[in-house]
Amino acid sequence: MVLAEDLARQQRSISVAEFFEKNKHLLGFDSPTRGIITAIKEAVDNALDACEEGEVLPDIFVSVRKVEADIIRITVEDNGPGIMPEQVPYVFGKLLYGSRFHQIRQSRGQQGIGISAAVLYGQLTTGKPAVVISRTGAKERARRFEILIRIETNEPDVLVSEEIDWDRMHGTRIEIEFKSSLAAKKRLLEYLRYTAVVNPHARIRAEIDGEAHIFERVSAEVPACPRSILPHPHGIEFGALKRMAAGNNQTLLEFLVQGFSRVGKKTAEEIAGLAGVKGTRKVKHLDAAELKRLLEAMQAVKVPAPPASACLSPIGEELLKLGLEKEFRMDFVTARTRPSSVHGGHPFIVEAAIGYGGKLPAEGTAQLLRFANRVPLLYQQGACVITGSASSVNWKSYGLTQQGLPVGPVIIMVHVASTNVPFTSESKDAIAAILEIEHEIVLVLQELGRDLKQYLARRDKKKQQDDRARAICSVIPDIAAKVSEIVEMPPLDTSPIEGRIMRKLVAKKYTENGRVQIDLNNYTGQELAFTLFALSRDTAEDVHPKPDFVDAFDGEFSRVWKIRLEPGAAFRVTYAGTGDGTLDLRGVDDAVKVVVDLDV
Repeated sequence: MVLAEDLARQQRSISVAEFFEKNKHLLGFDSPTRGIITAIKEAVDNALDACEEGEVLPDIFVSVRKVEADIIRITVEDNGPGIMPEQVPYVFGKLLYGSRFHQIRQSRGQQGIGISAAVLYGQLTTGKPAVVISRTGAKERARRFEILIRIETNEPDVLVSEEIDWDRMHGTRIEIEFKSSLAAKKRLLEYLRYTAVVNPHARIRAEIDGEAHIFERVSAEVPACPRSILPHPHGIEFGALKRMAAGNNQTLLEFLVQGFSRVGKKTAEEIAGLAGVKGTRKVKHLDAAELKRLLEAMQAVKVPAPPASACLSPIGEELLKLGLEKEFRMDFVTARTRPSSVHGGHPFIVEAAIGYGGKLPAEGTAQLLRFANRVPLLYQQGACVITGSASSVNWKSYGLTQQGLPVGPVIIMVHVASTNVPFTSESKDAIAAILEIEHEIVLVLQELGRDLKQYLARRDKKKQQDDRARAICSVIPDIAAKVSEIVEMPPLDTSPIEGRIMRKLVAKKYTENGRVQIDLNNYTGQELAFTLFALSRDTAEDVHPKPDFVDAFDGEFSRVWKIRLEPGAAFRVTYAGTGDGTLDLRGVDDAVKVVVDLDV
């Protein structure tokens, strides 16, 4: 009896803040280095969501810097619509407080845990409050808050609330300090880079440990903000159905038609008949047994899939390619967006892209980029259905060697957009192995594999043509020189002979006496408009004619000339250099062009 009384006195309820204080790993704060990435991820996700809801092109600033020996301060600032001052303490200082939990639509965050968990983590490691600045418009002054979370009650503790001047017309800024290090710098840059890939409409500026990085937008169009839809009968569970029915004064038919997606009067009558409940009954009067029969009938009756066009916002094939090409230099990239599908009553869309060659690593397994609702998944790759699906594809049939994932200069990107992404844990690092999702991923990767196989076949064929052209361009002039020497005649110009043999647009590069020369000849018999793209480590300050565009990256110079050549016309580029690098002709079909690099 005494023991029971002692145990009873020890029992008490705990707040959600207390629970996550002791279980930080559930939210992705299982280590100091990962904690920084998780915190920035949550803040950037909120910033992107806010900008899209406000129909604003995102301009996001991220700062990570050391303020003490083992203290890091992160700052994330956006140009979104801002947050009403009375809501700021709850958004950042109360776990499970948000606007999207009950909405059925694609969203980066839904539980209302992420950013407040980051505030809690900073508070636990340094004891310092989070600083939040928000402004809702040009006519309003910005408001600055210093916020802590009361662990015992899961309520915000506002230490400071004051009006200040801020140069942003509207937006939100948050600063949090952690006890950590900059060991995760590389992974953090990866996260920002991948975020830029799947959010090509966003501009992200970052200052990490004093180094500036800019990820420019490649699209000036704000994605349509997904709209919330009604729950689907096939995705409802008994507890949710009971909660919806409690206190509802509608008749059963009204409840089914007005409360669920894709249910019309005829379908509602079929569900009511199968459940053995009159359609005129008030829903609030149904007992547990009747609700159970109703749920079984809802699952049994065939109901069209929920509408995906309104509640989902896929990236799209063109923007997928633009996003990848912007961040990864490749020879080939293609993308696919699958038609919408359904799992457990929730619509989802799988889209993917594959890139090959260029600056991708030539050795090792392919890079696999995983995304859910436009958010990169950086951890637990082995536990994710995307990894399993990509490994299950027979990449050998598409011209690649394989060790689980394909091997070679390949990058594979998969994005799952859904109203309810089935993550394996609260930290949202991996997607669960749902059969419908796995099936769609495999199908889209097989489609991309076929495209890649065609590209590799064309590349190999073109390589044979280039080898023959190189032989022609190398051998014929030598033969002509020998013949001229034998017959004691002036050297013969062999270009017309080469043209009659190839009848193509020929780009020929060679180096002699420290000068690089690129000759273009149009032997096709038709006018051609195209772009000459030359990549080299040569500075080529004396290049003639001047290119239309020059870009420097990682010690290499990309030069672009826009050219139009009449039949039989020629174009020449010269500059001082070593002749390293590559040439490419763009805007011309592969069948009518040949690139010959005599320096190779």
